[in-house]
Amino acid sequence: MLPREELLKGVENRDSLARVIDQAEQAIKTWEVVLTDFLSPPELAEIQRVFNRLTEVQLVAWGGYPQAERQRIAIARSELPLDQSQVSLVAVEIAGNFLFDTASHRDFLGAMLATGIVREKTGDIIVLGERGAQAIVAPELVEFLSMSLKQVRSVTVKTQQIQVTELKVREPKKKELTTVEASLRLDAIASAGFGMSRSKMVDFIDAGDVRVNWKEVTQASSQVKSGDLIAIRSKGRLEVGEIAVTKKDRYRVQLTRYI
Repeated sequence: MLPREELLKGVENRDSLARVIDQAEQAIKTWEVVLTDFLSPPELAEIQRVFNRLTEVQLVAWGGYPQAERQRIAIARSELPLDQSQVSLVAVEIAGNFLFDTASHRDFLGAMLATGIVREKTGDIIVLGERGAQAIVAPELVEFLSMSLKQVRSVTVKTQQIQVTELKVREPKKKELTTVEASLRLDAIASAGFGMSRSKMVDFIDAGDVRVNWKEVTQASSQVKSGDLIAIRSKGRLEVGEIAVTKKDRYRVQLTRYI
C-alpha cells in the first residue's frame, strides 16, 4: 500500500490526487496499466511532483499532442513497459459553418457538456474559426457525441471521429526578451515579462490569479528560478530562462512569453 496520508499532506488538489493514489494501488495489485481521466495542468503538475517520490509505480501523461494542456495519465508498476501509446484517447471533429456566428472555446465546451458528458472525459479543444473545432476525448464518448452533439450556438454541426494525426495544432506564439532586475522576486520578473506595472502584477498575485509551475502563489516576494513557468489567468505564460549576475550585482534574466 502507498503512504496515502504522507502523499496527501499539504497538497492543493487533494481529491484528484486521492483518486490517482487509488488507481496507482490498483495498478500495483493487478499488474495492469490503469488510466486516469483528463486532468488540468495544476492537477498534472502536482500529481507528477508527488509521484516522483515513489519507486513502486511509473506515470506517463499524454493529451494527444506535445503542447496539450489537459492530459490523461497511464499508471503502471515500475517493472512494466509504459509509453504514450497506452494512454487511450481519440480526436473528434465538430464541423459546421461558423462564418456568421463565431463560436469560442467556451461555446464548444458548453455544447459538449450540455449533452450530459462530464469535463473529466474531455481533453483540449482546438477552435478552427469558421470551420468549427476539434476535440480530444475519451474513446467511449465518440459514438455518443456523434449522435448527441448536433448544434453549437445557432450552427448545426456534424461530429465524427478523426485521426489524432489530423489535429490542426498551431505552434504557440512566443516572444523572447531579457530584463535586468535588482531581485528575483515574482512581482518584478513577472511584471517585466508580461509588460505591465509592478503594482498591477501585485494585484494579480493577491487575487490568486498567478501560478508558478501550476501552483498558486500569493506572495509577491516569492523568488523565481531558472526553469520556472509563470502563468496568469487569461494572460498567457512566461518561462524563466537563464539567469546571470551582472557586474553591478543585478540579475539579467532571459524570458520567453507564450501568448
